[in-house]
Amino acid sequence: MYPNIVITGMGILSALGDTLEAQWEQLKHQKQLLSEPEVLDTRHKSAIKVGEIKRTNAQLAAQLGLPPENNYSRTALLAIFSARQAIAQAQLTPDALAQTGLVFASTVGGMDMTERYLFDFAENPSLLSYLHTHPIGAVARQIATDSALGGLLMSVSTACSSAANAFITAANLLRTGRAEQLLVGGADALSKFTVNGFHSLMILSDSYCTPFDDNRKGLNLGEAGAFLVLETEEKAISRGATPLGRLAGWGNANDAFHQTASSEEGEGAFLAMQKALKVAELSPDQIDYINAHGTATPNNDLSEARALLRLFGQNIPRFSSTKPYTGHTLGAASAVEAVFSLLALQHQAILPNLNFSTPMQQVPLQPATQWAEKPLKYVLSNSFGFGGNCSTLIFKR
Repeated sequence: MYPNIVITGMGILSALGDTLEAQWEQLKHQKQLLSEPEVLDTRHKSAIKVGEIKRTNAQLAAQLGLPPENNYSRTALLAIFSARQAIAQAQLTPDALAQTGLVFASTVGGMDMTERYLFDFAENPSLLSYLHTHPIGAVARQIATDSALGGLLMSVSTACSSAANAFITAANLLRTGRAEQLLVGGADALSKFTVNGFHSLMILSDSYCTPFDDNRKGLNLGEAGAFLVLETEEKAISRGATPLGRLAGWGNANDAFHQTASSEEGEGAFLAMQKALKVAELSPDQIDYINAHGTATPNNDLSEARALLRLFGQNIPRFSSTKPYTGHTLGAASAVEAVFSLLALQHQAILPNLNFSTPMQQVPLQPATQWAEKPLKYVLSNSFGFGGNCSTLIFKR
């Protein structure tokens, strides 16, 4: 028998706010806080909307009590902010932290500082400290050092499914006895590299994104940090912790269809959801709500919709994308949406899909557009990355 995996702490920092309570209030009141970038300096400033945290790196460092002279990237600052929250909610003692491991996910790591000083490294060797903290593994080490984590340390990068795969990695470590307690999550900061990259793919929207709408034209980027404390149920009980929910199922599949596009029939998405249901020992009709990947790009939304139809038939549970609230936060997206899924379970409510007006012509379905209180036991959350790397998580109340 494999042990049950429970969540005992959550932390998040996104465009919606810097506490769980703030996040929920904004979601509940359907606040769309995407805006033109202010902290990020980009030539595309007036042509895009982003989910930006309106604090500079210096302000974040000061809020965290870090020295003004440091080599933390923005990704690291977002991560440390949200990791501390999760640890505090889980009430992990110093002795517990010494045994707690970390599985961290990201896509750009310390890119924001690397691109800032790219042309200065050769002439100013003191700036090389930022280059040394560019790799995702180096960011993971900074998080672990900040919170005095003494367990195993891992980093995962699979594009936009990174954090979901961090959860899957953590689940396997917990189930096989290689860990009892793990801090798991992801962080990504907005950067010129990211904006320019997605701009070159021509999938950035100049207005608010419209997931699953027939007139969708692209995504809004965002930045965030989000972490959860995962542990075996036995470990949680032994220390008197109160579970916030349970990670019941997970699945990963790669259809290897294209470098960036999802397959037309959603093969990877279908297989990932199917695997997650098998791990959770559930039938499709037991899922109460789906937090969809829903990037609002023409290819992704149609592919995911077809995968949903393949798996659920005409009885698709109510579903929505929460990316209009935060923007697409890349490697952090799965962790952000894991928090939202657990909040939905705690509050027994379905989160509305903002900006939807016209159903897609190719598929007979449409997302939930109204706030609705509804009994929820199982929430399925999808995250799909470039190269067809698709991951699905199932959370239980």
